Amino acid sequence: MTDRPSAAPPTVRVLLPLALPGAYDYAVPQGLDVAAGDFVRVPLGPRQVTGVVWDAEDPPAGGPSSPFGGTADKPAPVDPAKLKPIVSRLAAPPMPQVLRHFVGWVARYTVSPPGAVLRLAMRAPGALDKAPMRTGYRLSATAPARMTPQRQQVLDTLRAAGPQLARAASEIADLAGVSAGVVRGLAQAGALQRVEMPVDAPFAVPDGALAGPVLSDAQAKAAAQLRGQIAHGFSVALLDGVTGAGKTEVYFEAVAQALRGGGQVLVLLPEIALTPQLLQRFEARFGAAPAQWHSDLNQKERRRVWRAVARGEARVVVGARSALFLPFCELGLIVVDEEHEAAFKQEDGVIYNARDMAVVRASLGAIPVVLASATPSLETMVNVESGRYRRLVLPRRHGPARLPDVHAIDLRAAPPERGRWMSPDLVAAVAQTLASGEQAMLFLNRRGYAPLTLCRQCGHRFACQQCDAWMVEHRFRNELQCHHCGARAPVPFACPHCGAEDALTACGPGVERIAEEAADRFPQARLMVLSSDHVHGPAALQNAVVQITRHEVDLIIGTQIVAKGHNFPLLTLVGVVDADLGLTGGDLRAAERTYQLLHQVGGRAGRGGKPGRVLLQTYMPHHKVMQALVAGDRDRFLAQEAEERRQAQMPPFGRLVSLILSAPEQAQVTQAARLLARAAPAAHGVRVLGPAPAPIALLRGRHRVRFLLKADRGFAVQKYVRAWLEQVKLPTAVRLAVDVDPQSFL
Repeated sequence: MTDRPSAAPPTVRVLLPLALPGAYDYAVPQGLDVAAGDFVRVPLGPRQVTGVVWDAEDPPAGGPSSPFGGTADKPAPVDPAKLKPIVSRLAAPPMPQVLRHFVGWVARYTVSPPGAVLRLAMRAPGALDKAPMRTGYRLSATAPARMTPQRQQVLDTLRAAGPQLARAASEIADLAGVSAGVVRGLAQAGALQRVEMPVDAPFAVPDGALAGPVLSDAQAKAAAQLRGQIAHGFSVALLDGVTGAGKTEVYFEAVAQALRGGGQVLVLLPEIALTPQLLQRFEARFGAAPAQWHSDLNQKERRRVWRAVARGEARVVVGARSALFLPFCELGLIVVDEEHEAAFKQEDGVIYNARDMAVVRASLGAIPVVLASATPSLETMVNVESGRYRRLVLPRRHGPARLPDVHAIDLRAAPPERGRWMSPDLVAAVAQTLASGEQAMLFLNRRGYAPLTLCRQCGHRFACQQCDAWMVEHRFRNELQCHHCGARAPVPFACPHCGAEDALTACGPGVERIAEEAADRFPQARLMVLSSDHVHGPAALQNAVVQITRHEVDLIIGTQIVAKGHNFPLLTLVGVVDADLGLTGGDLRAAERTYQLLHQVGGRAGRGGKPGRVLLQTYMPHHKVMQALVAGDRDRFLAQEAEERRQAQMPPFGRLVSLILSAPEQAQVTQAARLLARAAPAAHGVRVLGPAPAPIALLRGRHRVRFLLKADRGFAVQKYVRAWLEQVKLPTAVRLAVDVDPQSFL
């Protein structure tokens, strides 16, 4: 008689937050119950890693099929008896199914390892550990044998605040206006029940039932349409309103409706610099501040937010693009503010556009998404015209404010004085504005003092040693800095090439140089420079905004940090020093981005009761961008831009994918590029351009070569790229970055 073999243990797939090709199989130990979405600890080589039990039906990012016939290789099945067992299941709430599907979708679309995308959803160190607890107290059914006025005050306070709500002794004492000893005495008497409660403070709950401000007819109509979309499945609405039209108050009505329906809300912003202003407006509207999610949060706060979102305790999150990967359990609405902003594109690691992925996230969750902008992207407008998105229009500013008048200053006819950057017309306009007791802004989207420093004797130019870029002079701190890799060096007294002393000269203006000229021309004006070099973090920017609003500043000199989201009632003049900046360089979206930026910065003028003016200094007054800004004809400009793109079959009427190889040595990247070029499959509907040196061929010490795929709109570019890359094994020193739908071409 022989023993029957024991049954093999059940197995599950576990996806790890690592750049691996897919999920790994693990055995489930007897007595351990796990399900899809559970966070588990598993062995990986000599260490243990936290992963997620993955859905059996979700294919790896590569997908099994190929447009050229055949299938991608699949790993050979492993004997279940040889699988390593799961070590433990964590007590954290499981990852929601929608988020798991979203991770897989993003991986397939961006041609990224699914584990690399999962890492985006687990970027809160310690959030999966058991939350630390503290002692709290709440009302019990027992009355104290001895009552005092102080004890009665504590009991009355807790009844009013919510009898089942637990609080720390010190918090109860503060609320009741008594000593902590009174609270402890009530606990000893049995009138307060001792409970364990999380150390993390709970988030206040925004009240969707609070009344909002009185809306204009156009705002009320748009708000009613947005409210009607809540709880009716997936939809995309473009809230298209001019600067100052009150778009925020309109989408707040959709937020209120989602809250009343029991849903969580995510509001995405392109930059954290916009956060303080929105937080203030949100708290005033809903009686409580939302949770925040951005790179400035410390690890403790990230853990707190992540846990609160997963448990459904954080009802509204305002965050940067990575907030899309938070584990919302009841997400009911996504809002993408300033949807046109290039800052929504993640350029490192997993390369994705948060605006587009927000639409995908909403589709997978069957919830509405609102895109808001005064200058919608061409991609969004094409989706409106095709009927995919609904468009809600706010054509006028809210209240008495009117859009500013825009004029172009032809620098060919009225150039600045030699060594100066402000034309006589702009100088006169600023002087007049300041004399009237109003505020003016000078805008130049270039940080630092000068973009190039050279030696007058030998012509030596100061270049970054790690990048193909000039070092930018920052005279306020006597430094040269590379704005690509961050390398810094002090400004030398003598030329390092020829040794000439006091021979260095600054070429071209940066925002600091404009501030220097403005201080010389308007010595009585109170100046403030606003750029990322001078304002560090949301709190500092908020402090600057408060000073400007209080009229403690007369003249603002700034970069794009001042271009959006700010409301300065006394600001009536915006002068753009170099309106042509950004129109050159061969960028596909150069004209569109320049129009958006200049329209947004011009929109800061005239938002109070007084009319505003915008002056654009340009050498190209007949350029379509300048003509559209002066005429206020955005739709005509977008129609022209769309027709040019359509003729060239460029996005959104065609597809682009950028592949960039990089390596420490030029020979390494050149050889890898040759291998990749020879392996490119032939297919109808796609062209492979390159290899060619990237526009910035040396970046952070790595040499770079680029391929660009140009394909028909319906061509499956992801399948093509995956089939292509399967043919080549790149050396370990060579990195490959795949950018589907690239926004930057540097």
